[in-house]
Amino acid sequence: MPAAIRHDFRSDTVTRPVPAMREAMQRAAVGDDVYGDDPSVNQLQNRLADMLGKEAAVFMPSGTQSNLIALMSHCERGDEYIVGQNAHCYRWEAGGAAVLGSIQPQPLAHEPDGTLRLADIETAVKPDDPHFARTRLLALENTIGGRVLSLAYVDAATALARRHGLACHLDGARAFNAAVSLDVPVETVARPFDTVSICLSKGLGAPVGSVLVGSAPLMAKARRLRKMLGGGMRQAGILAAAGLYALDHHIGRLAQDHANARALADGLSAFPGVSVTAPDTNIVFANVAADIALPLADHLARHGIAVSSAYGATQQRWVTHLDVDADAVRAALSVAGAFFAVSPPA
Repeated sequence: MPAAIRHDFRSDTVTRPVPAMREAMQRAAVGDDVYGDDPSVNQLQNRLADMLGKEAAVFMPSGTQSNLIALMSHCERGDEYIVGQNAHCYRWEAGGAAVLGSIQPQPLAHEPDGTLRLADIETAVKPDDPHFARTRLLALENTIGGRVLSLAYVDAATALARRHGLACHLDGARAFNAAVSLDVPVETVARPFDTVSICLSKGLGAPVGSVLVGSAPLMAKARRLRKMLGGGMRQAGILAAAGLYALDHHIGRLAQDHANARALADGLSAFPGVSVTAPDTNIVFANVAADIALPLADHLARHGIAVSSAYGATQQRWVTHLDVDADAVRAALSVAGAFFAVSPPA
C-alpha cells in the first residue's frame, strides 16, 4: 500500500492556499454574483480583463467550464473547431463541446514542440458547403504539455485563422507560466486571441476558479451560458479573493517552479533507463525503460513521492508548484537514487 504523500508532483492543481490567502478569503467583501453584486468577483474580473488587454471577463468555477463556454460562445450547433489531439479542451474535458454544445471537433496531430502544423490547420478549414460542418474557431493552448508556444508561431497560426474568417481561443490555463518563460507581459501572450481562459487553481495556487476574458458582447453571451450550465455562483467573492491574492503574490514566483523543474529534469536524466525532455516551464516528462517502469513507480509511491504515470508507467509526469520547493526536488531525487542504488545528483 502506498505511503502517505510526502511530496506531491502529480499536478500543480494540488496546491493549497497559503495562510495569507486564507486570510484574504476570510476578509473578502461579498455579494450575489449572479446579480453582478459581488465586489470581489467584479474586481477580479476587471483586473484580469485589464491584465490581458480585453474588454470584459467572467469568473467560472473551473477551467473545463471556462473552455466549454468559450467554445459555445464562438460556435453554434453544427459548427466545428480546429484543435490539437492533446489539447485539454478536446482530450481531457469529457467531450463537452460535442455533448453539450453540439460542436464538432477537428483534432490535429501535434508537432513535438506542441504546435500544430500551419499546413494542417489550413487543410482542416472546410469550404462553405452544406456537406460540411462550418469551421468557426481555432483553439490553441499555451502552455501545452508544459511546452511554450512561441510568439512568432502564435502570430502565424492566428493570422492564418483570420484569413479564413475564424475566431481564435486560447486555453491559457498556464498562460502566466508561458509569459514568465517568455519574459513578456501576459497581455502579449493573450493579444492574438478573441477569448482566453485563465486558471487560478494551478500554478497560481488558488483553490478554485478560472476566468474567461474577451470582448464585452462575447462575455455577455458567456455569462448567459454560465448560468445555463450551472456555473452561476452567489457569494463567490470568497473564492475571487484567493484569485486576487494569487495575482498579487504568485506570478513572479512561477520562475522558481521552472527552475525547480529544470533541476528535477537534470537529476532524473542522470539515472539509467530514464530519458527526459528539457522542460520549458514546470512540467517534466520522464520516459522510463519498460523493465523498470512499474518497480520505480511503486518505489516512489512507497516512499511518499506522488507522480502521474501513463503507458504502464513508462511515462511519468512530474509537475513543480507552490507546494514542492527545491528541498522537495532533492528529496525526490534521493528516493529515486536509492532505487538505482546510486548517490543522488548534487
